[in-house]
Amino acid sequence: MSTDYKLIKRQMEQLAEEEPFYVPLMSNAAAVLWEALDDINWVGFYFMKDGGLVLGPFQGKVACIHISVGKGVCGTCVAEDRVQRVPDVHRFPGHIACDSATNSEIVLPLHRDGKVVAVLDIDSKQFDRFREEDEEGLRQVALCLEQNLTWE
Repeated sequence: MSTDYKLIKRQMEQLAEEEPFYVPLMSNAAAVLWEALDDINWVGFYFMKDGGLVLGPFQGKVACIHISVGKGVCGTCVAEDRVQRVPDVHRFPGHIACDSATNSEIVLPLHRDGKVVAVLDIDSKQFDRFREEDEEGLRQVALCLEQNLTWE
């Protein structure tokens, strides 16, 4: 079954209309993605703080709290400022295993004023879970969040 990313984006827009402040919007975004995506075991956000990533709203098991820029899939996403779609995290140099059951991952940067301020991180127990269509759909979701989030 294909994921309806257009519907997810519309849900994000409606949620943002009600409250664009980053805490509730990202909390609900994680919940929407948790419910909408098949075969995932974690979805959430990390925020840039003091030169590194710190855990934000998420759905799933307890997660790593701090991730250094350039380390693991999330830190690499920030360092390279590009989507990381990893079919086998065990082959990713420096992978950080917050959940040893995770086998694939996709991480997308979120920007404010041209700088990465957060990442959207989604994990799956299934190898090669995330396809090009997922990346494109999630890019639209990330863009919607970038355009609608308020930070104060």
